[in-house]
Amino acid sequence: MKKLSILFALGLATVLATGCASTGGSMDSGSGGDYASIMAQAKAENKKAKKAGGLWRDAGKIMKKAEAAKKAGDDKKALKLAKKALFQGKMGQEQAASQANAGPWLF
Repeated sequence: MKKLSILFALGLATVLATGCASTGGSMDSGSGGDYASIMAQAKAENKKAKKAGGLWRDAGKIMKKAEAAKKAGDDKKALKLAKKALFQGKMGQEQAASQANAGPWLF
């Protein structure tokens, strides 16, 4: 009986570990793709963020660095920076929306 419960626990652990390992790939918030499409999305999202009043300070700098890295042939760095700029554009919009009615906080 003890051997059976140990085998069951081992089998369950294997199934759970295999299932959890196969559910995801990367933590890039689903923005897979090539540099050109991500950079286009980043520019569009940052334009929306600027219109909403939530453009983050370094977004433009990051996009310029991404373009420079792409020109230099460092595709991995360019893609990473483009994803970062995309994230900042989305978060800038979210921040502007969540703080649209912000005011002084009084006791």
